[in-house]
Amino acid sequence: MQATEPGFDTALPPSDPKDAIISALLELAGERHWEDITLSDVATRANVSLSTFRDLFPSKGAVLAGFLRKIDKIVLEGTGAELADEPAKERLIEVLRRRLDALAPYKVGLEGIGEWTARDPFAAASLNRLMINSMRFMLEAADIDSEGPVGALKLQGLVIAWRRVLRTWFSDDDPELAATMAALDRELTRGSRLIARAEDINRLTSPLFSIARALFERRHRGTTPRGSFHEERDEERDEHRAL
Repeated sequence: MQATEPGFDTALPPSDPKDAIISALLELAGERHWEDITLSDVATRANVSLSTFRDLFPSKGAVLAGFLRKIDKIVLEGTGAELADEPAKERLIEVLRRRLDALAPYKVGLEGIGEWTARDPFAAASLNRLMINSMRFMLEAADIDSEGPVGALKLQGLVIAWRRVLRTWFSDDDPELAATMAALDRELTRGSRLIARAEDINRLTSPLFSIARALFERRHRGTTPRGSFHEERDEERDEHRAL
């Protein structure tokens, strides 16, 4: 009889082990504290071996990153041109509504992960970086620019707003998600005002930065390298002595 790895179910392995690991971790996150979930727990729940787990993901955090990419893909594949004529805010609301639909099967686990990040600032910072990448694609799906200093502000602001929206969503049992959508509308309205101010400031300060950059570059081009200056002074001194 062929030996099996400890803790590995002898049933047929899943057809998509990567997705099985992601689903297993999210299930366990809804049942216990994140810190109490071991890699073996996830592998057992997913019915994969630890070696398969290791081939696919190096850590639980990597599984979480894979989950976010999975959700991003679902949202992006459902994005069409039907909202092209709508205002930017309405386009983004629709994209984020689809994201909520994609997240719905994992709601309990996501609430557990939210509680974990509230306890662990390092975890919160790591998740923030992952969410910035996800929200970059959400803005692009809504045809909203996310480049440059103002784009960076949009991304971080949207991550913060999304975190607040999820807190409402966790306790919203209404099939229509009335409270959640109201929170989303409120957060995006607030964010739009802040971004408009940032864009005004950026328009005012951009010419000043361009002038400062030009002056710096001109001065840098006209400066004699320090080594050459000293070499010229040494040569002048030697010539004076020779005279």
